[in-house]
Amino acid sequence: MSKKGKVLVAMSGGIDSSVAALLLHEQGYEVIGMTMKTWDYATSGGTRKTTGCCSLDDINDARALAVENGFHHIILDIRKEFGDFIIDNFVDEYLAGRTPNPCVLCNTHIKWDALLKRADQLGCEFIATGHYAQVRKENGRYIVSKGLDENKDQSYVLWGLSQESLARTIFPLGGLEKPVIRQMALDRGYKELAKKSESFEICFVPDNDYRGFLKRKVEGLEEKVAGGDFLDMQGNVIGKHNGYPFYTIGQRKGLELAFGDPRYVIKIDAEKNQVTLGLEEDLNKQVVYVRNPNMVKYESLSHEMEALSKIRYKDKGKNSKLIPLSDGRIKIEFFENVKGVAPGQSAVFYDGNDVIGGGFIDKE
Repeated sequence: MSKKGKVLVAMSGGIDSSVAALLLHEQGYEVIGMTMKTWDYATSGGTRKTTGCCSLDDINDARALAVENGFHHIILDIRKEFGDFIIDNFVDEYLAGRTPNPCVLCNTHIKWDALLKRADQLGCEFIATGHYAQVRKENGRYIVSKGLDENKDQSYVLWGLSQESLARTIFPLGGLEKPVIRQMALDRGYKELAKKSESFEICFVPDNDYRGFLKRKVEGLEEKVAGGDFLDMQGNVIGKHNGYPFYTIGQRKGLELAFGDPRYVIKIDAEKNQVTLGLEEDLNKQVVYVRNPNMVKYESLSHEMEALSKIRYKDKGKNSKLIPLSDGRIKIEFFENVKGVAPGQSAVFYDGNDVIGGGFIDKE
């Protein structure tokens, strides 16, 4: 048994998780690599080759690296759990007129649960991933903070993790920058790994066509929702659309209507199959409501406090006030306008580099 302990590392076959596993191995941990088979494209009725974390090539790459470095590797098929929870939620959210956040849900309810369950079976004290984030214990709580590389920071998608999960989590890449990690792969002789490109699409929508995905998943969807009304900001009908699930807040292109100046999707009403269009300035908001919050840095939000709040992954965040509400939600009052607030997306609150907590943006 290693003096450092035994760690189960999530290995997708990509450069980040591979270098994470190598670093822990070199640091003296007893490493077991685990690649999770979450999904394949055929299950959604598509014809494209499976890509990203689900491809056979990536699974083989992860296994080969583990074998070459003398540590165990296992494959875990969680396609059913993933499909039942993540894909079903993805479809349900769009049908409810919201924009889903599948990566947050997957981390919170699928990947970490799967890792911890298998870690217990294998006698591993820790789990590790290749996320660009950091975790530490302070004042009795485990706190997630931003990764050193601001361009790669992934703390935004980790707000849903529980204290129990964080207590056993290691982020080996949190204090490193991406160019350094590529050089580490090269220095260890992994030239092809260092050149691997990254995928920014949702893993089960590799062609980035979520509308096509919804049409394949929901039989007769186009016929059910076609012909709804486009409204202006005053509620007047200004045209017909192709169905509310096929639009997202802030969308400008593909509206198939001609105006003297650009129009944007401002609001989606699933019950009435209506999509409201307005000017860019109509996307501005200063008040946002958040449901199902999870607090990370503090046990609870018992009083108002100031924070930097982000409403999307690549958002730099803006200064705001957090106000706990009696219904369990959190009200965010921004000190200046934020643009394109989309119900269903995550809002994440920061104190400096630390994640205070987060939740899902609610309809008012």
